[in-house]
Amino acid sequence: MTNDFSKGKVWQNIVYQAIPLILAQMVQLLYNVVDRVYIGHLPGADSLALTGIGLVFPLTALIAAFTNLFGTGGAPLFSIARGAGETGRAQKILGNTFTMLLSTSVILFFLCYFFRRPILYLFGASDDSYQYADEYLRIYLFGTSFSMLSTGLNGFINAQGFPRTGMLTTVIGALLNLILDPVFIFGFHMGVGGAALATVISQMTSCIWVLKFLTGKKALLTIRRRDLRPDWKLTREITALGMSGFIMQGTNCLVQVVCNATLKRFGGDLYVGIMTVLNSVREILSLPVSGLTSGSQPVLGYNYGAKCYDRVKQGIRFTAALGICYTLAAWVLIYCSPHLMLSIFTEDPALLAAGESALRVYFFGFFFMAFQFTGQSSFTALGYSGYAIFFSLLRKAVIVAPLTLLLPRLGFGTQGVFLAEPVSNAVGGLACFVTMYFVLYRKLGKESDREGRKERRSA
Repeated sequence: MTNDFSKGKVWQNIVYQAIPLILAQMVQLLYNVVDRVYIGHLPGADSLALTGIGLVFPLTALIAAFTNLFGTGGAPLFSIARGAGETGRAQKILGNTFTMLLSTSVILFFLCYFFRRPILYLFGASDDSYQYADEYLRIYLFGTSFSMLSTGLNGFINAQGFPRTGMLTTVIGALLNLILDPVFIFGFHMGVGGAALATVISQMTSCIWVLKFLTGKKALLTIRRRDLRPDWKLTREITALGMSGFIMQGTNCLVQVVCNATLKRFGGDLYVGIMTVLNSVREILSLPVSGLTSGSQPVLGYNYGAKCYDRVKQGIRFTAALGICYTLAAWVLIYCSPHLMLSIFTEDPALLAAGESALRVYFFGFFFMAFQFTGQSSFTALGYSGYAIFFSLLRKAVIVAPLTLLLPRLGFGTQGVFLAEPVSNAVGGLACFVTMYFVLYRKLGKESDREGRKERRSA
């Protein structure tokens, strides 16, 4: 069941993959969320320190976008190749993904480091918040290669049927971050810079763990020197499939820039700090459904490559049902306990007072996120890159960004920025899921019937 996803119950295979991923992603949150918790409680910083970290979000989203471009593009192709028995092709996909992640990370480091001042002011920094943003960013960027390699290659560990090893990638780094954060921030009095240094050291440790496994004897397929040379045809396939993940994170970067700039104009630094907290809460609450859909991808891709189409349909149904149930429960939690969620990150009375109504608006109809996640992951897992790209663009670039600019100017003020998110979840999520059903899910049924007729004729 761990390596051959065409055997055993489909839901068990997905859960077996998803639980370690959820735990890993939960620990992964410690990289950023724990930083924000400590920074939000820095003596004398009020909400400005959180505002500074919020200004860095677009750049971290940009780095994540390029990680997804190659990581989420390579891993599903790798799973499909393994399911089809094409071991040589799978190995080359792994090697090429490593090369693209490493080379891109070096380019991003130099661009972001040397142009960080104009970039941060473009993203909505004020003279007061810039000092916190720059102090964090100039150290954080030295972990770019470590972050991209550990995150982008970890999917190849999971795709080989080693989800526990993949979980340890983030567990090791995040626990180290949890230990180092208070030491550097408070013990060495490094403040925001200490949080960044703790993150870089933790990312480096995770990267070493991933590379050691993928070059060692335990892995079924390893990184080999002869597979590192770029195969441009294969590179196009990887980037085409990973484009949806790239656009998803890239549009997150765009939306964060637009949100920060708009909130700075209509509400000031305080509301940029509120958005930082809301993003943190969203990361926490969307984690289980994100882990579930990510865990389903290698199972769906493997069975699709093996032409087990009924099992693919079972996997999609299970993922959608469980995701919707969870996000409904999360919505109820937010509605009943907004103050509790906010107080994790700050003690600032002004931020807490203004943040409660913003939190309820931002998370209204949160269960629609499950439709987006299920449709998006199904398209990606089965190689339907065009649809995955379109719906990534639709929700963020076509709906959220324009509404973020428009609604505050129509009289909604800062609440208009927070209202754009639930509108995009409902419209984009339903459109993605319904399209997936008619274009992909029903097609799988026809393919299954066709395979059944072939088996009966051969018998």
